[in-house]
Amino acid sequence: MKKIIKFIGISLLVIFLLMQFYPRATKNSELSTTFDITRVHTVPDSVQQILKTSCYDCHSNNTDYPWYSNVQPLSYWHNDHIVEGKKELNFSTFATYTVARQYRKLEEIAEEVKENEMPLESYTFIHRNAILNTQQKLIISNWTDMLRDSMKNNYPADSLIRKKK
Repeated sequence: MKKIIKFIGISLLVIFLLMQFYPRATKNSELSTTFDITRVHTVPDSVQQILKTSCYDCHSNNTDYPWYSNVQPLSYWHNDHIVEGKKELNFSTFATYTVARQYRKLEEIAEEVKENEMPLESYTFIHRNAILNTQQKLIISNWTDMLRDSMKNNYPADSLIRKKK
């Protein structure tokens, strides 16, 4: 029995070590700001600072990869979160979204922040400075509400409704 446990332990260690040689997908895509949210909407400095601290690592092309993104299998899990986060919302490509999608994403940002869904607890466990306090949540909520109100005034109502395919 001890030989089996020892064999399994050594095998797992070898697998872990071999995984470290597998290429990691930790690259930022286009670092251009051509389609950044700041190109289509006013983002006050206070909001921009909150977004950079609490959102951009997973929701922009400006990810700051921490030390654990170089350790397999953590890097698989970490990269999956980043890919999913960018697919859901990417502040670096926000200007490419339709007006209806921008409108809906702004609404979702406020909802996620108010309901403590974002930033993810798994992210704030290590990035303690990304935890949003009540005032920061209010700043984000007020900003998204202001932008959505502005969009209501500047676009026809039917352009703010996502059309079903």
